[in-house]
Amino acid sequence: MAMNRRSVLRAAALGVACSVVDLGALSGCMPESAAGQVDWNALRQALAGALILPGDADYATAKLAYNPRFDDRKPAAIARCTNASDVQRCVAVAAESSVRIAARSGGHSYAGYSTPDGGLIADVGPMNSVRVAADGTAVIGAGARLMDVYSGLAQAGRCLPGGSCPTVGIAGLTLGGGLGVLTGKYGLTCDSLLSAQVVTPDGVLRTASATSEPDLYWALRGGGGGNLGVVTEFTFRTVEAPRLSVFQLRFPAGAFTDVLGGWQSFTHSAPDEFWSTLGVSAGNPPTCRINGCYVGSENDLIALVDKLVAATGCQPTNRYSLSKDYLSAMMYFGGCANYTAEQCHPSWNGAGVLGRESFMASSRVLTGRLSDPGKLTALLTDRTGMDILLDSLAGAASRIGVADTAFPHRDALATAQIYVGATTPDARSGVSEVRDALGDLTGNTAYVNYIDEDLPNWSDAYYGVNAARLRRTAQKYDPHGVFDFDQSVIKC
Repeated sequence: MAMNRRSVLRAAALGVACSVVDLGALSGCMPESAAGQVDWNALRQALAGALILPGDADYATAKLAYNPRFDDRKPAAIARCTNASDVQRCVAVAAESSVRIAARSGGHSYAGYSTPDGGLIADVGPMNSVRVAADGTAVIGAGARLMDVYSGLAQAGRCLPGGSCPTVGIAGLTLGGGLGVLTGKYGLTCDSLLSAQVVTPDGVLRTASATSEPDLYWALRGGGGGNLGVVTEFTFRTVEAPRLSVFQLRFPAGAFTDVLGGWQSFTHSAPDEFWSTLGVSAGNPPTCRINGCYVGSENDLIALVDKLVAATGCQPTNRYSLSKDYLSAMMYFGGCANYTAEQCHPSWNGAGVLGRESFMASSRVLTGRLSDPGKLTALLTDRTGMDILLDSLAGAASRIGVADTAFPHRDALATAQIYVGATTPDARSGVSEVRDALGDLTGNTAYVNYIDEDLPNWSDAYYGVNAARLRRTAQKYDPHGVFDFDQSVIKC
């Protein structure tokens, strides 16, 4: 399997959000359905794209998500939506029956919510165009994966801050907030969102922006994928593509406590242009490394890394830095440095070389510096097969108000992703144990794009003070729970 961003930094993002259709306008296209009964042949004939059913030869491939953990799921149908009208027809079917609908973009949902048993998957993957206007705004289809976005923008000399796993969908990333290697300089992905075309549960195709459907626009920026409708298209503000300098440090075994203490102090005051992730692998003792990038010259990066190393009080056993253009840097962080952009796509449902990955994961958000870094070291000592990745969350993202978007963790120091590359019961219990213990240190916080179906008090953890407004927004746009699922915001 080709090494992807999770192999380097262990990060990913969730599925996609939703959109709306006029059910009355579609009544001539789709017959009324009894609860739980759908005329799939009628839907197939109404779609411009394909409808794939369990008896079809390509069903086994079409239903696959990124994580093989969900391979036993059996959706009733997968609609390969090629335009907003296709999405509207799918939403109409869900609204007229008890069949659950789930939107899918990249298929990276950590809890598998984009692959419902017996449900309808509205797969917006075919809607993957990337268009850049003369003023630098980018119109991006909701089915675009991050490699589509980065390569498309790079051709126009533009940049959008985003995640680094190349097969993640732009939709899920944006709707949950959107952390990435340029967060410090340019903010979250959702901070660059100007508007979105959304099919809401009533079947209407709406434009959500600061001046049109402002409550919906607010919720789409951090409220999580799978809620409120299906997004079909995003319009983003972009910036000129910068030159980036990347680096890696590896530290000797036993150094983690000191490295964590120094990294926290340095990150708290680092310039916006500097971003880093501190990765620790459990063991006896745990081992750690720091990867990161700087928007600027390699010489300036080296000076900053020298300060970071000094803050830790530990000399790394390995250190390197490189200067790269924007696209090359994003391919580097995505584990695609040795591939072409065309190869840096999925192999399971595309023509690329990147494979799938089995894992269990959860998260916490560090609202401030850990007062006793040694407690995290103790938590990971004598464990095996587990990584925790601390991604810095400072800079531009922190200068937007907590309630200005649905993403609540504006004042945080970092996110913590807890990751095990296995799906056994022991892996699940280990992740949950560390999640809960880390919660004792950091508080009840979590990042919705690392969604965890077993997370206690998930509404407060994902959304904090914004949970109540998200619930009100869901009640306004989805009063009948068309997009309801176990952790949907209507349950906040």
